[in-house]
Amino acid sequence: MTARYLLPLIAGGTLLMATQAFSADDDTIERGAYLARAGDCVACHTTEDGKSFAGGLAIESPFGTIYSTNITPDKEHGIGNYTEAEFAAALRDGKRADGANLYPAMPYPSYARLTDNDVHALYTYFMEGVAPVADNAPETDLSFPFNQRWGITAWNWLFADADTFTPDTSADAKIERGRYLVEGLGHCGSCHTPRGFAQQEKALDDGSDSYLSGADLNDWWAPSLRGGDGGDGQGIEGWSAPEIAEYLKTGRNVHATVGGEMTSVVAHSTSHLTDEDLTGIALYLKSLPANPAGEKATTSDQRREASEKTAAHLTAAKDLSDGERLYLDNCSACHLNDGKGAERVFPAIDGNSLANADNPTGLIHTILAGATPPATPAIPAQLPMPGFGWRLSDDEVATLATFVRGAWGNDGDAVTADQVDKVRKTLKPSALNRAPDANGSLNHEDRDTQ
Repeated sequence: MTARYLLPLIAGGTLLMATQAFSADDDTIERGAYLARAGDCVACHTTEDGKSFAGGLAIESPFGTIYSTNITPDKEHGIGNYTEAEFAAALRDGKRADGANLYPAMPYPSYARLTDNDVHALYTYFMEGVAPVADNAPETDLSFPFNQRWGITAWNWLFADADTFTPDTSADAKIERGRYLVEGLGHCGSCHTPRGFAQQEKALDDGSDSYLSGADLNDWWAPSLRGGDGGDGQGIEGWSAPEIAEYLKTGRNVHATVGGEMTSVVAHSTSHLTDEDLTGIALYLKSLPANPAGEKATTSDQRREASEKTAAHLTAAKDLSDGERLYLDNCSACHLNDGKGAERVFPAIDGNSLANADNPTGLIHTILAGATPPATPAIPAQLPMPGFGWRLSDDEVATLATFVRGAWGNDGDAVTADQVDKVRKTLKPSALNRAPDANGSLNHEDRDTQ
């Protein structure tokens, strides 16, 4: 991207440039580039070492591997021959230019909310602001009956029924802007809304309490984004709107550090949004009523009492259980005896959504392989958490994870060695080879850890 596409400022929904005046076409291209950031298009349409938007990323689904397409303006390999109407149909209706259905790994049920002006800006950007790439993306080849794209027509009729977004003029304009971004381009429900029997999102907007109520994503827990009061007090229910905006901008706040799939979202999308749009998203999420408290939910006083008891026992360091010993030996230097960590540096474990998730896979993965927060424009520095798969056995990881999930105010169930073994087998050998060498440096060379 050339320099003319840098340093955007948003004022009252109109894009201005900080450096020089541009023609209307340049403004449209720049607005499309910003909207593509908001939609995180690059995440699915770019491989790790590939060219931007050239496709080829393998997306695992319950029905098999789906490969993203080349969406550069190359006329033979990409979408260069698409008219604006065909582009809009692909974006909103999941229809290719040849009339075939796209697989709903493409979040067109959410993109259906986009306004005509935003579709036009995106089309202009992809046709005039993106470099064409003459590469063929791998063809998606699912087994029968999922290779019959015509069957998706019935799925679309049943589940892809969102209308173009119409703001509520009686509501706060900032909240409505946030609602548009969350329900539409941000397609937040794709990960954070539970799925039904046909892998459809159970809700596409906030007309249902299931919308953004949390869901398993490839065995990782994508937590509830319903930030209002009235739930169990964990997750973003306890965050203020500025704290949510800070998390989306930097990948960190006083409560948590981003991990899992959300790391890429922050790195490539939300960290590049304007403060006004991040504030709108945060205010909208805080406007959603919280999930009802579950059977295991504890009161704030109970959590505080449990937290103080755990911290005191770890500090005394007497009559320690195996889980407590493992925590002190491996975790407490950063996350501290009280499980609170260090603000914006080491995330809190007490009340952590990953530690409390019904499915412990995300926590196990993090203990085994570590985690690295994204480098963002606001905070470019990265302070990774090392993995412990090289030094801890499956039994030890299970014991440690069980302690973490039940200590302080947490209420997660126990973890088994079999669960750890299952996660370990999914990791690349290099992710588990972080043993310090004789000089104390981390060794990243591949070696057998099984």
